[in-house]
Amino acid sequence: MPLMPERVKYRKMQRGSRAGTATRGNTVAFGEYGLQCLERGWMDTKEIEAARVAITRHMKRRGKMWIRVFPQKSFTKKPLETRMGKGKGPLESWVAVVKPATILFEVDGVPEASARECMRLAATKLSLRTRFISRHKIT
Repeated sequence: MPLMPERVKYRKMQRGSRAGTATRGNTVAFGEYGLQCLERGWMDTKEIEAARVAITRHMKRRGKMWIRVFPQKSFTKKPLETRMGKGKGPLESWVAVVKPATILFEVDGVPEASARECMRLAATKLSLRTRFISRHKIT
């Protein structure tokens, strides 16, 4: 079951604005180490799930992990070889709108070397550039 809202007022959404940097969700709030996004874009449910699996597999049930982004935006796609017009296409997937400086994942209860490796593995699953950050010092 992919991440998606339980219910929304309107199924089909407009693309919206992705301008600016994150003013909320841009500090390590729960854990000790985090993965910070450096680009703006959309993170698909599949990307979030793949990164989550990579982190949990490496941590081997030690420590705790927080996912700080949630896919609340739907996007639609027209079928291939369809002519222009005839309305908005069917729902394709759900995405999280991510701005620069957003914290994507956090971990705690593991050594820094292990946390760094977790975040490196997670970052390979994402389509956006990221960096590893610590609660106490910016790296």
